[in-house]
Amino acid sequence: MGGPLLTAAVVLAALLLVLGAPRVLPAWTALRRMPGPGLLLWQSVSLAGALCALLAAPTAVLTTGLSQPLLLGLALLLSGAMLVRLLVSGHRVGTDLRRRRTRHRELVDLVGEHLDDTLARGAEGITRPDVTVLALGNPSAYCLPGRGHRIVLTRAALDRLGATELRAVLAHEQGHLDARHDLLLELFTVLHEAVPRRLRVPAALTEVQLLTEALADRIAEQRTGHADLARALVAMATAATPEVTARVRLLSHPPAPRHTRIAVTALSAAVLAVPVAVTVTLITPTG
Repeated sequence: MGGPLLTAAVVLAALLLVLGAPRVLPAWTALRRMPGPGLLLWQSVSLAGALCALLAAPTAVLTTGLSQPLLLGLALLLSGAMLVRLLVSGHRVGTDLRRRRTRHRELVDLVGEHLDDTLARGAEGITRPDVTVLALGNPSAYCLPGRGHRIVLTRAALDRLGATELRAVLAHEQGHLDARHDLLLELFTVLHEAVPRRLRVPAALTEVQLLTEALADRIAEQRTGHADLARALVAMATAATPEVTARVRLLSHPPAPRHTRIAVTALSAAVLAVPVAVTVTLITPTG
């Protein structure tokens, strides 16, 4: 492929992956039945888009030089803007996230109590020193990842959950911690906020968050059972939010067929191969 064509292709691929794909993928709701491959596809699209944007400038410089000044300028602008926005977004998101998480952990340690120190009512003899119970608040459960990670429950949640439902909730949160979903969501947030505000697609980040919850549900389902988890979701819900409704509906359906999951995984690899192929082209001597 000629220099100008290659540069134009890289710029077009970057724009399609960064700006186009986030508008299309949320409508592909079938990915919810295969949250693992679905998240892999989202990761591949996001990373490939960012890498193509970063590769636009070196591709233009190495293959076209000054022969195509408009194309060169566009490529330099795209790569420069992406690099600066990634650095700023990464610093802001990472710093703010860790500051808020540290503060939250301190507050939880101050006002909470360990599950083995609480009344047996609701806990049904389940003791987990890594689980903190808060006396106040609506029925809720979440995890605080990182150093000294823990799972947080409210007393209202314990009062609503039986022993099997409680085990399902703890398995869901433990699934988040074991798979380090916090790092996955941090990556998506950095890439999401690296895009100019007017061009962002909030539905994309919402869909990724739902897929992450669905993946943790699948992990919990393997450890406890989908009926227990579904009952826990209904018991914990203070309102029929779209996310809860979608998660309960997903638990009532089997995962996507194996061949479909393999196809989505192959598509993810193909998408990620685009910037890899560009890089190989640039570093391979010609002639």
